[in-house]
Amino acid sequence: MPLCESLNQVLADSYALMALTHLAHWNVEGPGFFALHTAFQTQYEELFTAADEIAERVRALECYAIGGLRTLADAAKMKEFAAPMTQENYVRQLIVANEKLLQDAARARDLAGDAQDAETQDLMIARITLHQKTVWMLKSFLKN
Repeated sequence: MPLCESLNQVLADSYALMALTHLAHWNVEGPGFFALHTAFQTQYEELFTAADEIAERVRALECYAIGGLRTLADAAKMKEFAAPMTQENYVRQLIVANEKLLQDAARARDLAGDAQDAETQDLMIARITLHQKTVWMLKSFLKN
């Protein structure tokens, strides 16, 4: 089912983004440390909850959620980064990852709309709204 495949893509993206955000949380340094450390924690904790909600929606549609670190990473196809990096580079990399997730969530939203599945569409709209806000906040950090 294309909608389940699309939701599994958003699930993989969310899990990968959670891991990247957690890595940034652990390793960020510099004058913005406290603000970024706290923001990254809020983001990765929210992503963990979201991954569970998305996987449960896949199951509610009588499909199976993908799992396993390699499977999720392979499906997400997000560029991994390694510490150390500047705080600005962590933020830039997380913007790219959030934008990828936004594209995949929009695709799932549209498929849910085509299927007249308002519940899945609502879930994806909520995810899109949150990630648009996250991108705005991350971009705002980079402004002088």
